[in-house]
Amino acid sequence: MPLLSLDGVEVQFPFPPYECQKDYMMKVIDCLKRVNGVLESPTGTGKTLCLLCATLAWREHFKDTITAHKIAERLDEKKISADNFLPSWGPASEDGTSPTSYSAVPKIIYASRTHSQLSQVVNELKNTSYKPKVCVLASREQLCINPEVMRQESNHVKVHMCRAKVSTRSCPFYNNVEEKSTDKELVEEIVDMEDLVKFGNKTRTCPYYLSRSLKQQADIIFMPYNYLLELKTRKAHNIDLAGSVIIFDEAHNVERTCEESTSFDLTPYDLASAINALTRLLSEHAQEASFGETSQVSGLKTDVKVVAQLKEIFLKLEEAIDSFEVPGDRGITKPGIFIYELLERAHLTYDTKDAVSEALEQIVGYLAGREFLLFVWSNIMIRHLSSAIIFVYWLQVHIHKDTSTQKKQKNGDLWASSSKKAGNILSYWCFSPGFSMQDLKNQGVRCIILTSGTLSPLSSFTSEMRIPFSVSLENSHVIGRDQIFVSVIEHGPDKVPLSSAFNRRLDPENLSSLGNTVVNLTRIVPDGLLLFFPSFYLMEKTLEFWRDNGHANRIENLKPMFVEPKGRGPFAEAIEGYYNKVNDSQSRGGIFAAVCRGKASEGLDFANTFGRGVIITGLPFPPKFDPRIVLKMQFLDELNQGKIAAPGQKLLSGQEWYREQAFRAVNQAIGRVIRHKDDYGAIFLCDQRFKSRDVQSHLPAWLRPYVRSYDNFGNIIRDVCHFFRVAQKMVRRLFLTHAIATILQSVMYRENKETKTINNYTYSFNLSTRSLQHDKRMDEMMRGVCIISNGKINIARSFLLEMKSSLSQVSFEQIRQALVAYKKDDNLDNLLSGTSLLTLDPHTYRLYRGLYPFVRPHHRKAFDEKCVELTGDGCGFKPEHSVKSDEKKSTMSHSGRSIWYGSTDVMIAIQKPQNTFSSLFLTSNVKEALGPERSLQLCQAVNAYKTTDNYENMVTTVVALFTEREKDFHLLCRFGNVIRPHHKRQYKEMLRELMVSIMYDQLSFEPITIAVRCTMSWSSNFTAHVLEWGN
Repeated sequence: MPLLSLDGVEVQFPFPPYECQKDYMMKVIDCLKRVNGVLESPTGTGKTLCLLCATLAWREHFKDTITAHKIAERLDEKKISADNFLPSWGPASEDGTSPTSYSAVPKIIYASRTHSQLSQVVNELKNTSYKPKVCVLASREQLCINPEVMRQESNHVKVHMCRAKVSTRSCPFYNNVEEKSTDKELVEEIVDMEDLVKFGNKTRTCPYYLSRSLKQQADIIFMPYNYLLELKTRKAHNIDLAGSVIIFDEAHNVERTCEESTSFDLTPYDLASAINALTRLLSEHAQEASFGETSQVSGLKTDVKVVAQLKEIFLKLEEAIDSFEVPGDRGITKPGIFIYELLERAHLTYDTKDAVSEALEQIVGYLAGREFLLFVWSNIMIRHLSSAIIFVYWLQVHIHKDTSTQKKQKNGDLWASSSKKAGNILSYWCFSPGFSMQDLKNQGVRCIILTSGTLSPLSSFTSEMRIPFSVSLENSHVIGRDQIFVSVIEHGPDKVPLSSAFNRRLDPENLSSLGNTVVNLTRIVPDGLLLFFPSFYLMEKTLEFWRDNGHANRIENLKPMFVEPKGRGPFAEAIEGYYNKVNDSQSRGGIFAAVCRGKASEGLDFANTFGRGVIITGLPFPPKFDPRIVLKMQFLDELNQGKIAAPGQKLLSGQEWYREQAFRAVNQAIGRVIRHKDDYGAIFLCDQRFKSRDVQSHLPAWLRPYVRSYDNFGNIIRDVCHFFRVAQKMVRRLFLTHAIATILQSVMYRENKETKTINNYTYSFNLSTRSLQHDKRMDEMMRGVCIISNGKINIARSFLLEMKSSLSQVSFEQIRQALVAYKKDDNLDNLLSGTSLLTLDPHTYRLYRGLYPFVRPHHRKAFDEKCVELTGDGCGFKPEHSVKSDEKKSTMSHSGRSIWYGSTDVMIAIQKPQNTFSSLFLTSNVKEALGPERSLQLCQAVNAYKTTDNYENMVTTVVALFTEREKDFHLLCRFGNVIRPHHKRQYKEMLRELMVSIMYDQLSFEPITIAVRCTMSWSSNFTAHVLEWGN
């Protein structure tokens, strides 16, 4: 592995790093010198690998420093200072002091949002040369293997049942932990959560308590965000942060997680459930008391008087919350300190909260596993009071009506609440993520590193955290200019401005123009396309409009559309359907409609064909009238007025924060494409507000140089087609390079091991080259492209390649033999019989019709009729198709009319050149297709072209006119007759790029025009129009 020296730290990296990777590792090492950092590096730049290698290399460097001092002490070399150790040891420490004990080596605490993300990080660690002691912390939900505990539905019940079994040592899995915790497989190997569970099942040892045991000696500890940010969880896992390096990966969610970890909502259902459970306990005690006096419920250590007091507390709390008359849906907002007054009405104060919490914990433990356990309130409210009540100035109290449909399950007369009206919800919301960050800093951590692929805009992000960040980075990307296309689409093909602004978002004209835009982009973006809306509401309204007005059908004819649902289960089905359709070689891909801030925009990987393009349909501002949003903005404005900020920190206003939320959601959605260094994709920003320099300045730094703004929709279509053509060629070259490199490595290995000759390599290389050529032809053919061989269109080869990829080997061989026999005996009945298997499945109907070019002229009419009978569609037979080749030549030499020959797959027209534009092109069907107004635009563009010879202005107008509707595409081909000779080659190239599925390789408009029939949904219309024009 390459060895890098970065600021005196030697880093072992799996391969020679890119410059942006070196920059990132340098910044990480800077942060480890006791300063906080916020580092953005785009997805695909190897961020996780760089983070792990740099951090672990620095940690080894730190240990070397301690080793140096121990050697110096042992040799009694008092003159040796921190500045003249061996170079590999580097400086002793940044503050001039020298650590003298290995216990001073910092632990690395690596936090991410989900367990699946942590598993990916651990797998990445396995690919490095570093072998630290690892621990992965997770909940009982993920790690418990006790069948009795796992049968419980409530996670809270699982916790207390587990604790009860552990305290009585009645869990056989826990009893083996001490013996197995030093097992070599655990201590010396890098194990993730899945490995831990496998080990636990194999050895009948509890994985949950094994992970806690491994934590003590671990060099690096992996855990989800909430284990660090929630005080109670941190204490439960006994996580000591003093001197540790804290890393938050995928940190774009940290802001929200910090606020939610200190916030809670207390609903009427929560309180009523608690009162119901306490009432049941008192009823049990009453039954026991009838048989003899006792002051305790059997099995419960808490005195029954305490149970009664708890019930009284919650009854009074319910009464206090419901005593507020809430006006409408707006609710009542109070400062955070108001929580003292409210809880005091229920006799719950800061002095009594510990006793109340302890009593509740005992009751919950006693009730664990019983059906009527409904202590949701315990996990929500008491859990946060210990810490949140101290920092009331960062929070606000909001009381609002309960509009939920959740019904209380009444149970006799045990309901103590007499209120028949809908109750109120008490919300205790934190509006400063800086509260949690400051709490971490106060634990004595060495440094905090926040990193992600999308943190922009950085200034607002760091402002919210309220701790100083001395190191920051907006990293570049490893991709080249040919791998990314970013365009601002200001208006649609009908020149209607696009905007998701509140006053225009549901305007029919705007929705129609957006639909036309999506139709055109769907046609030219290959494989998978992502379509992001600002909100679920706007997505539903837009899709409803498109269904009613035909846009949805036009999109579905090109790519099937999958829509992101709100539920977890339906989402998995929708995304799986999308992946399957994109992977289907018989389809043109798929389109996935989703929502910014939704599941699809956060964390899902749409690499390669799954995300060749992403369309952003507007700026996703948060709902402005949502109480939490309103209060957050008010909170920030009040902070600005009070100017409560640390030195050097900029406070955001409420309006600035509101705008930043939209930009950050856009950046997160954009990050779904370009997932690695060989990936490529296009980004379309379909809102006129993206044209603003201020808006663009909030996009990621690596993306801004590629943003293009267009005044004409036709130019966008042209440039996107060109982009994908170049990108696809580039990827094929990269694939060939990787294949050759793999073969070379394989051959070198064989030569070293078996001393074989280089002839083996040459033979393998030739095989690989032929295979790649075959794959390339297949790839082109599957996109409807005809293969060019020696300058001629090789129809037979294209058809056979397509058929071979679509059929089994046996079926393909049967068809091939039938064609060979037909060539010899000229018997149509035998051909129809031998190819009849293609009529058994609708998916192979196109292959059956594809036999038409192989049918001899005198059989074509009969074959066409048979196709109509068996498949429901003909082959586009014309009487001219029955003319023999020698008769065609004779007719062509004596006639000035257009004569078509060949098949509907390849049709060649010999046409005498015309002199006037109107007689040549602007026929009745052209006028009908464009309409009077657009026909006039076309005439004006052509007349201007004749006068000024300005090709660019003319072709821009023409492309815009003829690409709005797919059935008008054939007019672009016909328009070639108008192009002047010195522009014909340029126009030909433009068509090659524009028609991704149709390739005009022998395009010659004067006197010969060649049109290639594609196998797409509009091919029959396209062929019919061209044939009509030719005749």
